Amino acid sequence: MESADDAVPSPASPRRLAETDRTRHRRLREQGRHDRDALDAVLSAGFVCHLGVVVDGTPLVVPTVYGADGSTVYFHGSVASRSLTASPGAEVCLTVTHVDGLVLARSVFEHGVNYRSAMVFGTPRPVTDPEEKLAGLGCLTEQAAPGQWDYARRPSRKELAATALLALPLDEASVKVRTGPPDDGDGPDAELGLWAGVLPLHTSWGPLRPDPLLPAGLAPPAHLAGRPGTAWPGQR
Repeated sequence: MESADDAVPSPASPRRLAETDRTRHRRLREQGRHDRDALDAVLSAGFVCHLGVVVDGTPLVVPTVYGADGSTVYFHGSVASRSLTASPGAEVCLTVTHVDGLVLARSVFEHGVNYRSAMVFGTPRPVTDPEEKLAGLGCLTEQAAPGQWDYARRPSRKELAATALLALPLDEASVKVRTGPPDDGDGPDAELGLWAGVLPLHTSWGPLRPDPLLPAGLAPPAHLAGRPGTAWPGQR
């Protein structure tokens, strides 16, 4: 049973995540990570998140793209943005997960997944300042395709006004990471004579597919041409 003191957030060092009632690791504590470097690594390894929010009494989990700059995560998406901007003060849970492999044990009960996951809690704020909105959209674009923000045409004033962008501080977050083989190698099931191990999962980019309407001979920019066949950050 938790004491009354458990509800009080523990202080965080500059590179340590603050522990709160929502971020405390109650199960599989050995998989918990408590430093900001672990959070930054999970967030920088992807660009798609799932946003959990309750709107008019109904829970929604919305996939959307994001960009993180070390202190803030920016995101947008038509459903989530309209709901949140219409209901200021709504709390959210933003989750990013990367699957690194299947953990195949000798018993189904011990099967699992090697993964890296982060959950960020808080109340996002609509970004209305034009300069911050541009910076946030640049962060989001560069997260997905580094170099693209400086290559493509940037949003016009009209496009910027029509774009909903939200900012969520990285003040309250929980990180978990699972690596390694199954946990039943030294138990009774080891005598079954069954194969056990890990089936790794890697994600990589494929060859570029030009827009059919591109003029003949128009080559892709260097920041894209160098990416086909290379792994997305986080590949082992």
